[in-house]
Amino acid sequence: QVQLVESGGGLVQAGGSLRLSCAASGRTFSSYAVGWFRQAPGMERKFVAAIRWNYGSTYYTDSVKGRFTISRDNAKNTVFLQMSSLKPEDTAVYYCAVGAGLYTEYKQYDYWGQGTQVTVSS
Repeated sequence: QVQLVESGGGLVQAGGSLRLSCAASGRTFSSYAVGWFRQAPGMERKFVAAIRWNYGSTYYTDSVKGRFTISRDNAKNTVFLQMSSLKPEDTAVYYCAVGAGLYTEYKQYDYWGQGTQVTVSS
């Protein structure tokens, strides 16, 4: 059974930074990708970024390019999302998920964490 646990969310002012962590356990992820999604109230869950575990290749949605960085620590089986220059529109619950590739559709991911709230005040 795969378990994903997110942490690092919180309240930050616009222009500030946060680093989210996604700790994975239950299997090896060398042939998988880990994605970050976010969901604001009343909105659909949307893709933010993803990383291929073995190659380290990454993909971002346009709205976070240059502000967010996804990375991984193989030894700790953890994926990070460094978020900088945060904007109020980044406010959402952030989820990490495991899937077979760098997909942008949430339905293509098989395992999900419980989410962590990020709130950016103006």
